[in-house]
Amino acid sequence: MKESIMEIIVCPVCKGTLDLKVTEKTDIEIIAGTLFCAKCDYTYSIKDSIPNLLPPDMNT
Repeated sequence: MKESIMEIIVCPVCKGTLDLKVTEKTDIEIIAGTLFCAKCDYTYSIKDSIPNLLPPDMNT
């Protein structure tokens, strides 16, 4: 995931701001981490450079 996507990405449930926490990164992209929505109190994972933005009720 490119860090620049944070300018347009929002929570899929409430359309609120997501806070990024990076755990692994290269010079050009984020490999692993999380996206947290404080309003929904839900954390979306980033694995293999792909953010999993499925709403909680669809992410089983």
